[in-house]
Amino acid sequence: MQVIKTPLTADQAVAALLSGIEAQNMRVVAHINGQANAAKIGKEVPADQILEVFRPDFAVRVWAACKPAGIDIPLRIHVYEENETVYVAYRTPSEVFEVYELASLMTIAKELDVIFAAIVAAATSPAAEAAS
Repeated sequence: MQVIKTPLTADQAVAALLSGIEAQNMRVVAHINGQANAAKIGKEVPADQILEVFRPDFAVRVWAACKPAGIDIPLRIHVYEENETVYVAYRTPSEVFEVYELASLMTIAKELDVIFAAIVAAATSPAAEAAS
């Protein structure tokens, strides 16, 4: 798993990730806002948000390569705060799909590795802080 500190606040990191997702022509399948959900039951927790990200054409290719691998899509990016530091964490697509031991699936994963690295860089690189 990749875990990277970001100089941004959690909300800024999520906004930067959403921009990065759009820039990489990917889609947000779900946005789970843990602190907002906790607030609904009267609890205050540090930042904890998950973005589920994928795209239909990649899904079709994953299914064609290995139908059971469909359980691992969409892929997730986790933004959380711990000890007053914000982190962005994700498993690279290669990490996620390597358990299937299929070359055709790893070809897709390697394409996605580049895309996900670019998405995460939008919220964790020095340029991210300058843009906020």
